[in-house]
Amino acid sequence: MLYRSSGFKKSERNYFSGIKNRLLDVIDVRKYPQLAEDDKIMAIPTLIKKLPPPVKKIIGDLSDKKKLLLDLDLIPQNKNTMQE
Repeated sequence: MLYRSSGFKKSERNYFSGIKNRLLDVIDVRKYPQLAEDDKIMAIPTLIKKLPPPVKKIIGDLSDKKKLLLDLDLIPQNKNTMQE
């Protein structure tokens, strides 16, 4: 789930393209404040990976795609990546 306060741009929708078995729900907190409250969202943007466990939340800057995918365990880490 990605919580944000404005519309999701088409280019951002493709941000996770190429990753198998992914589902991205985009939630506008102005339209659905109860959903944000239910997930205890304190700041936006917030990206939540619920499956597979463990649940991970990333808050703030989502512009570094490689770091984001590594943090969400959506691409494997290798020795070079771990040293950066």
